[in-house]
Amino acid sequence: MTNTADSSTNYDLVILGGGSGGYAAALRAAGLGMSVALVEKDKLGGTCLHRGCIPTKALLHAAEVADSAREGEQFGVRTTLEGVDMGGVNKYKDGVVDRLFKGLQGQIKARGITMIEGEGRLTSPTTVEVAGTTYTGKNVIIASGSYSKSLPGLELDGRRVIASEHALTLDRVPESAVILGGGVIGVEFASAWTSFGTKVTIVEALPRLVPSEDADCSKSLERAFRKRKIGFKTGTPFESVELVENGVKVTVAGGEVIEAEVLLVAVGRGPNTAGLGYEEVGVALDRGFVTVDEHLQTSVPGVYAVGDIVPGLQLAHRGFQQGIFVAEHIAGLNPALIDEAGIPRVTYSEPEVASVGLTEEQARAKYGNVEILNYNLGGNGKSQILKTQGFVKLVRAKDGAVVGLHMVGSRVGELIGEAQLIYNWEAFPADVAPLVHAHPTQNEALGEAHLALAGKPLHFHD
Repeated sequence: MTNTADSSTNYDLVILGGGSGGYAAALRAAGLGMSVALVEKDKLGGTCLHRGCIPTKALLHAAEVADSAREGEQFGVRTTLEGVDMGGVNKYKDGVVDRLFKGLQGQIKARGITMIEGEGRLTSPTTVEVAGTTYTGKNVIIASGSYSKSLPGLELDGRRVIASEHALTLDRVPESAVILGGGVIGVEFASAWTSFGTKVTIVEALPRLVPSEDADCSKSLERAFRKRKIGFKTGTPFESVELVENGVKVTVAGGEVIEAEVLLVAVGRGPNTAGLGYEEVGVALDRGFVTVDEHLQTSVPGVYAVGDIVPGLQLAHRGFQQGIFVAEHIAGLNPALIDEAGIPRVTYSEPEVASVGLTEEQARAKYGNVEILNYNLGGNGKSQILKTQGFVKLVRAKDGAVVGLHMVGSRVGELIGEAQLIYNWEAFPADVAPLVHAHPTQNEALGEAHLALAGKPLHFHD
């Protein structure tokens, strides 16, 4: 990356961080006619493109192909799985990332955005310094992203005790793995590695897997994981790890020791805010996260924050939305405020978990009286063709709008588009019931669930 504009260092907008939130803000602001400088110390696209969402999902697709080969017989197709070539998987995964990276670089260049390579630091409410040069913006967006967290005293060595970024570059399939953390990252790697032949044990301190999801989703995922012989221990805090010749010995609460080739630490991501000048300029932080108002403005007027450094869901598409919002807000377009509950969430394990809106527990706390409907995928033709199990769960404020949609099953992440429209448009079941859903598709399951909640069930299985 190099400077692509003139030598001037004055811009309408200077953005610190070229990940999902930062580059989305840059693209939208440039589209609105602003002069934009985008500072990135690593690679444009950030964690999501290079070490997160994209490579992880490529790995999970390769895992799905492995399962299809292994299980062809159940569909009357005689296939066998000869093995997994991690060199080949990595080549495929890196090819996907590279194509998207090149496309993104082209977009940035085509819109006249100045790329500044190097480590930036906020030096005043209107300036960012990179390698001795000061860049001035009428407004500044800080979008410095996140890093893989560990636990106190748990050192990542990148070989036997690893984080997700190390797991994505392994040149072999581990024979066995302990995964510390049963959230999104933990269950996605557990799913992929199991498909590749790894013996996996998840250790989660909270009482259930994917603990931020609806309790019924956790139950369904746990049932599916048991069937897939994925080991997991919930309500079980980690105690210590010992490095041994062939791997690790992990001790959990109660003194049980689990031996494995690798320990994947997947205990969440922390905000990258230390040492970037934020506090010196007066940007208020809370446990390292940047506090913002409803317009994503920090405690310093004219300085905005987007993405993983803002408390809440750490999702690329939330970063995109926030980046677009801030660019439009600065331009005076008065964009609609972002409802955090309206941001869709997908865990790309097998089966997938997808949700938007409130969990049953959250809805009961907010509305008191709620209606719940579980539509079993047993009644959905396409799900039977795919041989997947799961459900669509609707949460409705009593006699009101649908306030939560939760799904488990193969490929249900692809259904979240309509689900988020239903939530964000505050639709009633009777509003959705007349909409026609193509048959046979898994998408029908959403239609059938709303038909049932509107009091006119069709293909409904208890």
